[in-house]
Amino acid sequence: MALSSLSLTWVSTPLYNKLNSTHYNELPRPNSSLFSCNNISCSKDPTSNEEDRTKRRTLLLGVGALTSSLFQASPLFAQEIPANYRAFVDSSDGYSYYYPSDWRDFDFMAHDSAFKDRYLQLQNVRVRFLPTDKKDIHDMGPMEEIIPDLVKHRYAAPSQVATIFDMQEKNVEGKNYYTVEFQLTSRIFATTSFATIAIGNGRYYTLIVGANERRWKRVRNKLKVVADSFRVLDI
Repeated sequence: MALSSLSLTWVSTPLYNKLNSTHYNELPRPNSSLFSCNNISCSKDPTSNEEDRTKRRTLLLGVGALTSSLFQASPLFAQEIPANYRAFVDSSDGYSYYYPSDWRDFDFMAHDSAFKDRYLQLQNVRVRFLPTDKKDIHDMGPMEEIIPDLVKHRYAAPSQVATIFDMQEKNVEGKNYYTVEFQLTSRIFATTSFATIAIGNGRYYTLIVGANERRWKRVRNKLKVVADSFRVLDI
């Protein structure tokens, strides 16, 4: 996705095409404008129509089952997938993660993939990526400086109060990741989330998984599995 100050334009392969691509079926997304999460619009191919969106939706419903079966083809991956989760693998755009097996896919504006609880709309995970000339998350700066700026000035809307609970850094197979647990509170409601960010393939990736604040204690550990599972794949 290419970013201007107020809009995002898709550059990733549509999921309809990904599911029909041989690459998808093989196993092995700081400049201030780069991180803006507010006032975003998504522009799509003007030739697309309702039929294309319907086809995309139909194929996307099989993503969880497809990726889960692909992982299970390898004993190593089969051991790594926790019970009651499925694996989403996008080898075309270079990332993967687990999500609860009873969640369903949905369209989340300006994001490359998203899944949500069948009944609780605020309980969801979504991933997007933006182009960057950075090579590693460390190139953005130390976690203690980058994360507070992202949460308070990019993830939070002007009407929301941001609270950071925890920040973690990890290295997996030579790639560095920052993960933060934070809460956004407004006059009407509050949400709590994990965000995991990483850089690779010339892209800045963000995964956010969250829930209504009132349910957070019950689902926190479940959603932490999702946040910790995010991986950047070489493409």
